[in-house]
Amino acid sequence: MKNMSISNELEFSRKTGDEIAIQKYGKEWPIVYMIYNDEEVYVGETVDASIRMLQHYANPERQRLKKVRIISDDRFNKSVILDLESFLISHISADKRFLKMQNGNAGHQKHNYYQKEMYEAEFKDVWKKLCNIGLARRNLRDIENSNLFKFSPYKSLTDDQFIVSSQIITSLAKSIEEEKRSTYIVNGGPGTGKTVLAIFLMKLLATKVQKDTNLEDETLIETLQKIHVLLPDFKMGIVVSMSNLRATLQNVFGSISGLSRNMVYSPSQIVSSKEVFDLLIVDEAHRLKAPRNMMGTEMRNIRENNKKLGMDENKGTQLDWIIRKSKHQIFFYDEFQSIKRTDVDNSNFEKLKKNGAKQLNLDTQVRCGKGGQKYVNYIREIFSDNPPREFVNFKDKANKLDYDFAIFDDVREMTDKIISKNKDSDIGLCRNIAGYSWPWKTKGKIHPHSRQETDECIERGEYDIDIEGNKYIWNSKYSNWVATVNSENEIGCIHTIQGFDLNYAGVIIGNDLKYDEKNNKLYIDKKSYYDVNGKNKTSDEDLRQYILNIYSVLCTRGINGTYIYVCDDGLRKYLKKFIKTYNDS
Repeated sequence: MKNMSISNELEFSRKTGDEIAIQKYGKEWPIVYMIYNDEEVYVGETVDASIRMLQHYANPERQRLKKVRIISDDRFNKSVILDLESFLISHISADKRFLKMQNGNAGHQKHNYYQKEMYEAEFKDVWKKLCNIGLARRNLRDIENSNLFKFSPYKSLTDDQFIVSSQIITSLAKSIEEEKRSTYIVNGGPGTGKTVLAIFLMKLLATKVQKDTNLEDETLIETLQKIHVLLPDFKMGIVVSMSNLRATLQNVFGSISGLSRNMVYSPSQIVSSKEVFDLLIVDEAHRLKAPRNMMGTEMRNIRENNKKLGMDENKGTQLDWIIRKSKHQIFFYDEFQSIKRTDVDNSNFEKLKKNGAKQLNLDTQVRCGKGGQKYVNYIREIFSDNPPREFVNFKDKANKLDYDFAIFDDVREMTDKIISKNKDSDIGLCRNIAGYSWPWKTKGKIHPHSRQETDECIERGEYDIDIEGNKYIWNSKYSNWVATVNSENEIGCIHTIQGFDLNYAGVIIGNDLKYDEKNNKLYIDKKSYYDVNGKNKTSDEDLRQYILNIYSVLCTRGINGTYIYVCDDGLRKYLKKFIKTYNDS
């Protein structure tokens, strides 16, 4: 079987179309191409390369590019080249061999087609060839585990992501034209791609559509052009309440052409801005804050911002700030990921819906591998008063389930297994995480950079967690912990991991959650929950729901698998009704 081939380098000029026309795949055949110079690149697909090159050369921006290569194959069809184009764009943008991608993100959709897996395997070979000829640098594992890839605006969209984005753009254009305000609430559970879609929309709206842009939905071109004509100085931003995720997205935005770090805001920065935004997109909107359970600087900050906006200093929420400071808002929201009483209550979002906010839904699971939405629903049932009715084996390929989900009897065995998978050249990005069931005694005191330094800290008594003599430290850093050196030898808390993906997650369920066999109910041990702001002035029932939400979030981070260790013997026994026990054999 012939492999996909990459042509020799061609000069990009007004004559390129004629030169390509006489080649085997130059006319009336599907191909993928790269046009580039030392610093910039454009990747596209076409069924007539000769005509497409002429169209591109008519674009002044493309004329800065100097070379062309064609990727071809006798077996190519339209679905394959769309898939390969999307693969190359998303990986090249994260590889950073080129400083700038001239591509807009035009809404590539995921495609299913005959022998898709075979073709995708060959895409990896194409990448190796690009590395060999100097058009790519990093290996696929490192790229796909990077934040720049995971939060890339160039990723292929699921059907519902594409539909939601199209509906929002169409509705937004109409509201702008009619000079009306608009609010959108995009509901989506863990792993449905809320953050990716938020970034996609930012990039889409920040980029003026070129005449030679590839778009699967051609009507989208006219709609985007209308928005830019109506609002030539379109002022927008993305708001992230969680400082950890915000810092990561600022780094990502700083590396993407057409976006900048300054487009990522905290809620307080929105209040401080002198202007009203045309559009604000809010990621993880369930983590916006309300003035309750706050102390010190945090409470002073929210009161001062409420005063600036002429609101009751003890009642205004960060949600209110967003609405006051923007004409249009998009909230990406999941009520089941609220984990503190400081989070804005769901009733506030219900009020927005009653006042005309448009609701849209993301349902397709893109994180938890072949466990899919069935796995996410199963986790939510486990951490609820309505447990699963029957055991589900998520390694059941006959039922198209292939997710590695297991419970361990030994915490050290589990944490070591996660570290081992993190070292695996084919996996990586595996971390151990836990509920907030131990005080953070080492906060700000130690910053080990290796397993040896971590062990030395523990030997000196500088540790936080002790489980049957097995000692660990909490995340020594907060911002972008997942990507920091030595994070694989630490235990991450909920605040370091919410909003992020892992390939494998090792989840430690502490003594804050237990099981009452007599009453057949999950219950909390408040004394074993150490997030002071999380439990201060919080009712036992509300705190119980927050802790259940925390463990649901932790158990839905893993793309390929989730391992669990449970401190409470009664809860471990109970969970074994629903989770297989890990067995090396």
